[in-house]
Amino acid sequence: MTIQKIASTPDPSRNGAVIWMTGLSGAGKSTLANALFRWLDSIQEHSIILDGDLMRGGLNSDLGYTVEDRDENVRRIAHVAELFKQQGFIVIVALISPTFAQRANARKIIGEGFIEVFVNSPLSTCERRDRKGLYARARRGEIPNFTGVSSLYEEPLNPELILNTSSLSIEASVNKLIEVLGTSGFVQNRP
Repeated sequence: MTIQKIASTPDPSRNGAVIWMTGLSGAGKSTLANALFRWLDSIQEHSIILDGDLMRGGLNSDLGYTVEDRDENVRRIAHVAELFKQQGFIVIVALISPTFAQRANARKIIGEGFIEVFVNSPLSTCERRDRKGLYARARRGEIPNFTGVSSLYEEPLNPELILNTSSLSIEASVNKLIEVLGTSGFVQNRP
C-alpha cells in the first residue's frame, strides 16, 4: 500500500475524522492536503494523507479509469480511510472522486466524521496549473475518460466546505479547513 505521510502514533480511543477533498485534477487537492498535514503535525495531531495519484501507484495499481474501476478506487480508499479514522487519525483524502454516487458511498463507508470538501477551481485554471500536460493529452484523445474533458465531474451539492482555490490562497484555504475541523470537534489543540 502506498501511503504518503503519517504523523506520529495516534490515540485509538479518540475519534478520528476524514477530510475528503474532491475536485478536478489541478484544483489544488494535494497542495492543500500537504499544507493541512503540516499544520496538523505542528500541533501534534495524528494525520495521514491518502492521495489518489499515489494510491494508484500501489494499492490500486490494478485499476484503470472505467466507471467500474473508478468506483472501486473510491471504495478501496474509503475503507482505508475508515480504518485509519478508527485508530484516531485525521485522514486527509485528496481524490477526484467525480460522481455523486462515489462520494455518497465513501460517506456511507466512513460514517461519522466524514467531511466533504469541494476544492473548486475552474477548468481553465486547472489546465493552466497542469505541469504534467494531462489536459492537453486528454484533449488530443491520448487519455480516455479524463475527468473534466472526456468524463463528467459532478460538483458536490452539499459539501461541508467549498474552497475556491482560484481566488483563495493556500493559507486562507487551510484556515477554513482548520475552522471546520475545530467546529466539528476534531481538533482541540488549536494554537
